[in-house]
Amino acid sequence: MTPADEDGSQPSGDAADRHVPVLLERCVDLLAPALEAPGAVYVDCTLGMGGHTEEVLRRFPQVRAIGIDRDQQALELAGARLARFGDRFTGVHAVYDEIGEVLADLAIPSVQGVLMDLGVSSLQIDESERGFSYAQDAPLDMRMDSTAELTAAQVLNTYDERDLTRILREYGEERYASKIARSIVARRQTTPWERSAALVDLVRACIPAATRKGQGNPAKRTFQALRIEVNGELEVLARALPAAVEALAVGGRIVVESYHSLEDRLTKRELVRGATSSAPPDLPVEPETHKPYLTLLTRGAEEADAAELERNPRSASVRLRAAQRLRPTPTHMKSRSER
Repeated sequence: MTPADEDGSQPSGDAADRHVPVLLERCVDLLAPALEAPGAVYVDCTLGMGGHTEEVLRRFPQVRAIGIDRDQQALELAGARLARFGDRFTGVHAVYDEIGEVLADLAIPSVQGVLMDLGVSSLQIDESERGFSYAQDAPLDMRMDSTAELTAAQVLNTYDERDLTRILREYGEERYASKIARSIVARRQTTPWERSAALVDLVRACIPAATRKGQGNPAKRTFQALRIEVNGELEVLARALPAAVEALAVGGRIVVESYHSLEDRLTKRELVRGATSSAPPDLPVEPETHKPYLTLLTRGAEEADAAELERNPRSASVRLRAAQRLRPTPTHMKSRSER
């Protein structure tokens, strides 16, 4: 997927024409040792346009792939792209924190590979009427699932100044959050929020020109914050990460691509938690039940190299982490909902 900071162009054509998967080879190479197992099952938690899943199905002829996405349009486009693989691919309309329920419904007890390519998809950015891109004027929608109720316009028109400030500061890491929130509330007293261009203009007016140099569009952080709020992205990710780890069979692997520090922080915390002994440091012998249940496959977060950036500019902010399951999760390390 991608951060929401693109130029707003709208390519036409099918899913393969409209999407270049980020770090495709690296993701598949990291998953490969687990996917080579007989009867392996792979879950793409954020299917999008299906580019990563297409490569997995092509490269591993024995793998069955499950693609989860909350965006019905993405599921349809990816489904057409992957139709040639027949019943080896199953698309599911769901939010990816429901991975456990999805697999239970399909009678799949565990899987060998999980990919999470976070952020907003190329499809959502390129469809200007969905309001994700600040580069084109559009309705303030930003719903990844068009059947959901909350839109960006509703957030701007109904949240109080304190909540707007919190969202902009926490989710957008916006230095001028309070000033922007105050201006948003003042404008809606006479003119309700409807279109993205008006929001871009307001944010630009709130941020001093001297601080805007070399920072790209000044509305980037505000749009990110609204998108995260509308779609509950961080709450979903916080539930999805442990659920995905629990779905892994021993030897299974998880790969996560994040596009901003908030996503990467949650990912790092969950994977490091599993790769760290839970035994008190003063114990002379580490009990078996306290040994790590994950091993990290990357040293820190990997970034796109020059070749990847040239091939796919949308990979500029990607941070990739991966881990492998060593053993079942000890009961005391599971969240209450997982026990």
